[in-house]
Amino acid sequence: MSKIAEVKAKVEAGKSKLVPGLVQEALEAGAAPAEILQAMVDSMGVVGDKFSSGEIFVPEMLIAAKAMSKGVEVLKPLMAGDGSASLGTCVIGTVAGDLHDIGKNLVAMMIESAGFDMVDLGVDVPADNFVQAAKDNANVKLVACSGLLTTTMPALKEAVQTIKAACPDVKVIVGGAPVTPEYAAEVGADGYAPDAGSAAVKAKELVTA
Repeated sequence: MSKIAEVKAKVEAGKSKLVPGLVQEALEAGAAPAEILQAMVDSMGVVGDKFSSGEIFVPEMLIAAKAMSKGVEVLKPLMAGDGSASLGTCVIGTVAGDLHDIGKNLVAMMIESAGFDMVDLGVDVPADNFVQAAKDNANVKLVACSGLLTTTMPALKEAVQTIKAACPDVKVIVGGAPVTPEYAAEVGADGYAPDAGSAAVKAKELVTA
């Protein structure tokens, strides 16, 4: 098994004590930091899929995310020096009326690991606060809005439309249990992600397209 495959397997298994050492070994074996990061993002994608299909639950997903963040800590100083330091800033928050943060926190971790600087506004965020954050922080390229209750769908719509009107150059990505690709398109979002792994991939796509 290659070192990268080992990193991938251990992230998936949530072995946060073992991952940093394996990442270091993979680097010493000649793997590029970006290649190792991609392997960890892929393994979180697998974890996300298992979560979506009900094979695993939130605790396992958080343990895997923690293992990945430990690996990312080893890579961060190296990634900063290779010119791909940052894809820009991403503002993230759960929309007004919604207090769920586990999904949002996972997405924030995944988008950060894809190469963004994160500004996390927390939960129950009014539409105007997203706009304010997009204006107050440097190089904001993306705003991620999460909504996990069907009752907060109108707030999600308001958030997307307010951000798009005030900051036309900023891309908006949405997600959460009741959100569908159709709904995302209908409210004017630039992208939709069903889970944290695909959110990182989509975030990158949106700002590099």
